Amino acid sequence: MIPKIILSSGPNTTHRTIGYLFGKGRANEHVDPHLVASWNGFAPDPGRSPHRDQKDAMAQLVTQLDQPVKMLGDKAPKDTVWHCPVRAAPEDPFLTDAQWADIARRIVAAAGIAPAGDEEACRWVAVRHADDHIHIAATLVRQDGRRPERGYDQRAVQREAREIEVVYGLRRLKPGDGTGAKRPTSKEHFKAKRLGQEAASRDVLRLRVRRAIAAASDETEFFALLEATGVTVRFKLGPSGDALGCNFALPDDTNDKGEPVFYAGSTLAPDLSLPKIRKSLAITSPDPVIIRPGDPWHQATAATERIPHHLTQNDDPTAQGQLVALGATLDLLTITAPAAAKAELEEAATIFERATRSRIAADLDSTRVLRRSVQAIWRDRPTDGDGAGFAMLLDTVLTAVAFAMHWHRTHQHAQQEAASEQALVHLQTAYAQVSEPILTGLARRAPSAQMKRRFAHHLQEAVPEHAERILNDPSWEALTTVLAEAEAAGHNATIVLDQALGHRTLDDAHSPARALTWRIRRLSERHAPGPRAQATRARGTAQRAAPIHPAAAAPPPQAPSVRRR
Repeated sequence: MIPKIILSSGPNTTHRTIGYLFGKGRANEHVDPHLVASWNGFAPDPGRSPHRDQKDAMAQLVTQLDQPVKMLGDKAPKDTVWHCPVRAAPEDPFLTDAQWADIARRIVAAAGIAPAGDEEACRWVAVRHADDHIHIAATLVRQDGRRPERGYDQRAVQREAREIEVVYGLRRLKPGDGTGAKRPTSKEHFKAKRLGQEAASRDVLRLRVRRAIAAASDETEFFALLEATGVTVRFKLGPSGDALGCNFALPDDTNDKGEPVFYAGSTLAPDLSLPKIRKSLAITSPDPVIIRPGDPWHQATAATERIPHHLTQNDDPTAQGQLVALGATLDLLTITAPAAAKAELEEAATIFERATRSRIAADLDSTRVLRRSVQAIWRDRPTDGDGAGFAMLLDTVLTAVAFAMHWHRTHQHAQQEAASEQALVHLQTAYAQVSEPILTGLARRAPSAQMKRRFAHHLQEAVPEHAERILNDPSWEALTTVLAEAEAAGHNATIVLDQALGHRTLDDAHSPARALTWRIRRLSERHAPGPRAQATRARGTAQRAAPIHPAAAAPPPQAPSVRRR
């Protein structure tokens, strides 16, 4: 159940609000508008009055609601109307008028508008004009002439909504922490539909601004990218002429006067104010860190692989920064994704955006390599052959999102945890769409039975606890191909396999052979070491494989209890 508080001011505010609630709506969406509850239980109901008397009933209702406000004269508050739509989820059971009336009383009591048993409270009405929601309207002067003690009414109303969901068996929404992006209003949704937009302007702008931040290397490029996507920017200037803030607008989104409708960055999302945008862009500026030349697919994959490590350390600011970078990675991967996976990745990026913010301030210093390597992929579109580079990177993104879900769970970030879990579903679908054709092609090039037996024997000796799962995995044939190709490139397949096995636990891998395939593919694409280096590496691998006294063994990082890939 979603309640949303709106404060209104200006002349005839009560009349305009009541007129809207009992009218046809902006798109004839109001069906049978009528009162379900009021401050005294017998307020005039325009919706149940004879047609010829509806205008009089509405005038009477407005007069009665406004009476305490009018009594104050010039001392009346600026904001005079408190408006709170309360909407049930589509899958919720049908609620009767009596049930909606009870919900309305609980909401106004929680908000401080009309505490239970307070006969001098504010005057209010609850209007229903659809099965799934009501609108509560109240005037913000008590009948004794005082202002209501609303306090933090938005938080109080949200807490009450969570309790109402339990009482009436409604869909349980996750409690928030105030860091979520503002939802579009019903007015914005209807306007988007009228303009032929797939989403409300607020959502379109938030996506374009986020992508521009992810792609830009500095502030100049950021604004150039916005201009290229059709976004108009208006700056808020200080006395010195410096930009203190900025507002964004879409060219076709105008008001009644034909002027662009601007949204402040901070109203699109808490992390999109100009100061916070500048902080993000400072991480991707050329100095002081220089990315070593090389394959950006490998660099981005290696940086993404380090995210789980950061999320399992006792360093919350760094972990939060990694989640910001992971969100930016998804934003840019969506643009460069193969057509088959683009829709699922767009959905994943949009959903995961909620998981990139919390009350923990992000330290972005450790994210420079990831941000710049993903930018290099977006800018240069490096050759990816059969698409294995994208699949390898997406494989590590899957792991990182699974760890993000676990991190949010341990920090009791309910909305962020749910967003990570939902994004993971879309990422798994996209990953299957990208990886299956590549793995099928690798399997067709599987080596001889003798070579496969040699690889299988080593697996059984190296990781007996995983060997059976790997050998029975549908991706086993693809794994043998990349091992054989590694040998052909001059690598020692046994050493490469040991490196891949020791890279990270396979406990959380849904397909361990597939996980190893990408690890070995990436390792084998490095320059093959000479015979002496191979011998040294083999000795090091053997030493690491030697038994370790239990007292000296360090416990491995706890992996999330989520199967992936």
